[in-house]
Amino acid sequence: MIRETGRVTSICGDELWVETIQQSACQSCAAQKGCGQSLIAKVTGKTTAIRVLPGTRDLSQITMNEQVVIGIPEDVVVNGSFLTYLLPLLMMVAGVVLAGSYSGSDTVVGLSAIAGLLLGGGWVRFYSYLNRNNEEFHPVLMDVEGGRDGIIVSQGCSY
Repeated sequence: MIRETGRVTSICGDELWVETIQQSACQSCAAQKGCGQSLIAKVTGKTTAIRVLPGTRDLSQITMNEQVVIGIPEDVVVNGSFLTYLLPLLMMVAGVVLAGSYSGSDTVVGLSAIAGLLLGGGWVRFYSYLNRNNEEFHPVLMDVEGGRDGIIVSQGCSY
């Protein structure tokens, strides 16, 4: 299980939104300018929040800005990376091979490559949509570390 500490930014119904990049850690990180995380946060002025399912925890006990530990199984990261990056490329290659065997035109082969890439990306999007509430694929709240500021988050959704 990969574990990450983050800060609760919102509670929306039966899910949390957690910010996992701690800007204070960016200044002491060895990567510094080689890391895209802090660069994107500086350029856009926004940080990203991750949707986290509660698992077995009661969300009524969570407060705004509370430090929480979230977790996701390692195999989900590996399989998700494979699906996200490799499937569209394989579909693109399949489109090129199929078009190349039926047509000698470079235009047809190029359009088939683009169609295969888009089809692979669409499949990834559809698979992601089907599994959007599956606890096996999403980060799950594992523990609450503290850092309460005493403000209870409303059940309204800001994302």
